[in-house]
Amino acid sequence: MPVIHKDRVLGNTHPLNVIEVLGDSTASVDEVTRPPLYEVYMRMAEELAKRSTCARLQVGTVLTDARLEHVVSIGYNGNARGFANRCDSDQKGRCGCIHSEMNALVKSPGQLRDKVAFVTASPCVMCAKLMVQTNVSHVFYRTAYRDTSGLEVLDKAGIVAVHYTLWKDLWRDG
Repeated sequence: MPVIHKDRVLGNTHPLNVIEVLGDSTASVDEVTRPPLYEVYMRMAEELAKRSTCARLQVGTVLTDARLEHVVSIGYNGNARGFANRCDSDQKGRCGCIHSEMNALVKSPGQLRDKVAFVTASPCVMCAKLMVQTNVSHVFYRTAYRDTSGLEVLDKAGIVAVHYTLWKDLWRDG
């Protein structure tokens, strides 16, 4: 049965984005005239990343409920609360920053199922495993992290990961 993706991103199989077409495969969706909610939440994550104190990579995360109606938590990478707002080390992988996904996940309701994550960089292996443990169903990310093993973890767990870039440069001021 043919399907149509409302936001025109074929990898986005989130239930609110996919329409199954019965019979007539020539059916289409309305023209996209405003940013899809997926893009809105991705841009929120980009804004959060600007608060990061990590010297190497600034990352932001927004977690929503399954219906994309409520932001349930936010995060950005940086040092622990009360510690100096800087990295512990400038060595790759040893900066000491808590990852944005971790910060968002520890603040989110654990019992809430099918959370949707919007992250500016794809998750590392440990963050991906935490997403598995905390009932995340979809992960939208803007850029791939230098080590893409986290995406393999998500795939193995049946979590849909979507490289979300189609609308990145549209509807921006200036």
